[in-house]
Amino acid sequence: MMSRVLTSLYTTDDGSLTASELVQRLQVSPASISKAMTFLESQGLIRRERDERRRERYLVDSDVFYQSMIAAARSNAQLAETARQGVGVLGRGTPAATRLENIARFVDFVSESLARAAEQARDVLYTKPETTPDSTD
Repeated sequence: MMSRVLTSLYTTDDGSLTASELVQRLQVSPASISKAMTFLESQGLIRRERDERRRERYLVDSDVFYQSMIAAARSNAQLAETARQGVGVLGRGTPAATRLENIARFVDFVSESLARAAEQARDVLYTKPETTPDSTD
């Protein structure tokens, strides 16, 4: 359901729909939409705003995707920190502590790389694609 909702939002011209529009479009229950929205919002993939009629609108835009990547990198950094705390609990030099330390180093590397790549590529989200000339011209 989450992917269906996200796809529906990304394929609208304005990247925005209300819950009732999503219910109609996907032919599912309001509860299904609510659950999907809660998850997608918690992942930083959508945001909600109130429109002029005081209805909640769910939105996606280019920056939401960037923010989601940065949130994932932060979440991974927290995982690495938790693994490092486990090293202290288990005792340095034990096989389990060594495994946790390796996991922490791996996750640190990946999350730093993800954050760096997201920063470097952010402009791509705002670049208009090049158009090719019409072959009939």
